[in-house]
Amino acid sequence: MQPERTVTPRVAVSLTQCWHDVPGGTATSVLQLLDALAVRSDVEVVAVGARGAPGGPLTVPDGVGCRHLALPVGVLYDAWDRLGRPRIESALGPEDAPVDVVHLTVPMGPPRSVTPLVATVHDLLPLRRPDWFTRRGARLMARALARIRDRADAVVVPSAVVAEDCASHGFDPDRLRVVPWGSSEVVIAAERVAAVRDRYGIEGPYVLFVGTVEPRKGLPVLADALARVGRAGLTLVLAGPAGWAADTDRHLAAVPGPVLRTGFLPAGDLDALRAGAAVCCLPSWAEGFGLPALEALAAGAPLVTSSGTAMAEVVGDAAVLVPPGRADQLADALRRVLDDADLADELRAAGPTRAASFRWEDTAESMVEVYRKVLS
Repeated sequence: MQPERTVTPRVAVSLTQCWHDVPGGTATSVLQLLDALAVRSDVEVVAVGARGAPGGPLTVPDGVGCRHLALPVGVLYDAWDRLGRPRIESALGPEDAPVDVVHLTVPMGPPRSVTPLVATVHDLLPLRRPDWFTRRGARLMARALARIRDRADAVVVPSAVVAEDCASHGFDPDRLRVVPWGSSEVVIAAERVAAVRDRYGIEGPYVLFVGTVEPRKGLPVLADALARVGRAGLTLVLAGPAGWAADTDRHLAAVPGPVLRTGFLPAGDLDALRAGAAVCCLPSWAEGFGLPALEALAAGAPLVTSSGTAMAEVVGDAAVLVPPGRADQLADALRRVLDDADLADELRAAGPTRAASFRWEDTAESMVEVYRKVLS
C-alpha cells in the first residue's frame, strides 16, 4: 500500500440541503462541519450548491467559498439520478484549483466521477421506512443509497447504529467510518431566556419539541402523552419547519395546554428556549444521530428521548429514555421530570458534561483522516 499523501487535500463538499425549503438537521450538521474544517490548515474545502440562492433559512458559513452547479436543486437531483451528471466538480471555475476528493453529504445521485468519493450516509430510513418520506424523496434516496454502497471510496456515518444498519444492508465494513457530529459550548444568561420567552409569548412551564414535523419524529406520541399528563398550564412549543406530516392539527388538538409553533428559529433563540424549558422532549422513532438531542444537553435542558435509537447512543445517561411509540411511558417520564426538581437539576448538570465529549474539532479531525485515507 502506498504511503498517505502529505499534501493538503482539496475537497468539494456538497451543500445542496441548504437549497431545500426544509433543510433539516443534515444541513445543520454539514454547516457545522464546514465551520470546523475551514479553520484548519491541513485541508481546503469548497462548498458546492445548486443554481440560485438557497431556498431555506440556512446559508454557507462565512469564509467558505461556494460554487454553484448549473441546475436548480429539484432538477439537479433528477439529473443525478437519471444521467449521473453534472459532476460536482463541474461547479468549479477556471480560476479554481482541481479538487482531490468529492464529499457528498446528501443521499442523492451520486453523480459519476473519477475523483475519489466520500459519502455521508445519515441513516438508511428511506430503505427501512419509505412511508416516512415523500414518495419522490424515498424513491430517489433508495436508488442513491444503493449507488453509494457500490461506488463510494468511504462511507461516513454519524453513529454506530447507522454503521450496523449499513453493514446489514451490504455496505463494505472496511469502507465504513463512524464520525459522530459535535457540539459547541452553550452559555445562556437568565436574562436572555426571559427575553426570548417574552418575545414568543411563553408563560409558565413548557415542553420543547425541536425538529421538522415529519412522521418519524413522534409528535403524535408526544401529543398523546401530554393529553395523559393533563396539565392545561403546560405549553407545548414546537420549534422547526412544518414539514410533511399528515393530521398534525388533529393530533395537537388533544394537547390540554397552549401549543406554540415558532417555525425555524435563529440558533441563539433556540438555545435560550432549550435552556428555559421544563423538559425538552424528542420522541423520534428513529434517527441517524439526533443533533437536537445533543444540542439540548449542551444547553442544559432536561431531556426525554427515545431508547433503542442513535439518540440513546448520543445522550448516554444524561437523559431519560423511553421506548419510541409508548405514549403511556412517555407521559410517566414527563411527569417525573416536571415534578421532581432534584431529577431535573441532575439532568441539567449532566447534559453539558455529556455534550462536551462531542466536539466539532474532533469531527473535523476524523473527517480529514477519512479524506487522507481515500487518497492513500
